[in-house]
Amino acid sequence: MAITLKQAREIIRVAFETGAAKGMNPLSVVVLDAGGNLQAFERSDGAAPGRFDIARGKAYGCVMLGIAGSAQMARAEAQAYFVAAAGGAFGGKMIPVPGGILVRDETGAVIGAVGVTGDSSDNDAIAGKAGIEAVGLTAEI
Repeated sequence: MAITLKQAREIIRVAFETGAAKGMNPLSVVVLDAGGNLQAFERSDGAAPGRFDIARGKAYGCVMLGIAGSAQMARAEAQAYFVAAAGGAFGGKMIPVPGGILVRDETGAVIGAVGVTGDSSDNDAIAGKAGIEAVGLTAEI
């Protein structure tokens, strides 16, 4: 199973709605497939233009390491050398913090990741999780 474009667009829409309902700063949301390829991206009005790279970096680390952003952050705190080396191996594309959300299908298989940025990392994760769950997939934050 793969994340469809229709699902990706709905994930983004719900993440934006969740952010707005909770009074979050303007968000940017990226959806990647299981290979780390871009499926969809949108930046809210008022969001900084550099947010694409941050959202992608949060999601990219999830897909490439197979763990969520919060687990990546814990790993970075415990083994900074490993995360630095992984970041180098991935060409600096990974940002190991919450807001990077691993997406699993009903069998538990990783089918992609969502990266959200614009507010606190924890709030970013909340918005992304809402979008993922809205399309019936499992969010690992």
